[in-house]
Amino acid sequence: MPWSHPLRGVVPPVCTPLDPAGEVDTGSLARLVGHLVDGGVHGLFALGSSSEVAFLTDRQRAVALETVVEAAAGRVPVLAGVIDMTTPRVVEHARAARALGADGLVATAPFYARTHPAEIARHFRTVREHGELPLFAYDLPVSVHSKLPGALVRELAEDGTLAGLKDSSGDEGSLRRLLVELGGRHGRAEGPAPTFSVLTGSELTVDAALLAGADGVVPGLGNVDPAGYVRLYDAVRGGDLDTAVKEQERLVDLFGLVDAGPEAEMGRNSSAIGAFKHALRLLGVIAHGATAAPQIPLDDTAVALVETRLRAAGLLPVR
Repeated sequence: MPWSHPLRGVVPPVCTPLDPAGEVDTGSLARLVGHLVDGGVHGLFALGSSSEVAFLTDRQRAVALETVVEAAAGRVPVLAGVIDMTTPRVVEHARAARALGADGLVATAPFYARTHPAEIARHFRTVREHGELPLFAYDLPVSVHSKLPGALVRELAEDGTLAGLKDSSGDEGSLRRLLVELGGRHGRAEGPAPTFSVLTGSELTVDAALLAGADGVVPGLGNVDPAGYVRLYDAVRGGDLDTAVKEQERLVDLFGLVDAGPEAEMGRNSSAIGAFKHALRLLGVIAHGATAAPQIPLDDTAVALVETRLRAAGLLPVR
């Protein structure tokens, strides 16, 4: 059934802590959920990009999602990523997520084969029908090579197929146009899809997105500093724009930790996920900074840069 109100606020994509053998560290994951909920977040997105969903086996996905649902214990809604290449595979993930207690689903467009917008629409409608949970579209063209057209998103919002959109397209103009089409910041309640949520995945422009009418943010960096993103969200919603800008700028500086790994030796994904995990380890939240294969682990020099960023952001004592 459609949700009676939009999902709003800070909904971090929960990192998946791994042990040195590459298995899900359920104890660390439960502590991470506590860290996020205690930081005031409004929801959790398990099995997203920052969760390394594409690197996990189906068994590991189930372990991670079950751990997040149990640790959240109903305090905040849990969205489950059901990301895969084709509709039948996504439907299987959706059914598994529903059985494990997820409150909503997040899916990208199909990928690997080139996909027409009509096929993307059919994909989302099929997943919604068989998943039997609110469905959020994940616009991630850098990974799935299809940009979700605004007209298609609006159509699927209006007919109740989609409960929301996580926009990680990097196309701020397209996001702004969609928000205007959906009624703008002050007109959403009277617009065509009053229960539809628009969540930005760009943690560096949250203040601007919220002012334009976005309902919230799904920040990978929110694993490290959930309370900072909650303060930013609350400041914008409360009209305290000076505080919002200062908080956003502090988080922009903190985000520099994703470039700790040397570009000549590893991909940006390895550097970013490794930085998030080592930051959480340095904060005492998780036990290990291990990332899933074939990602390259951060070396000691990179970890030291992560620590420097944490201290500069006020998350560790200055020494």
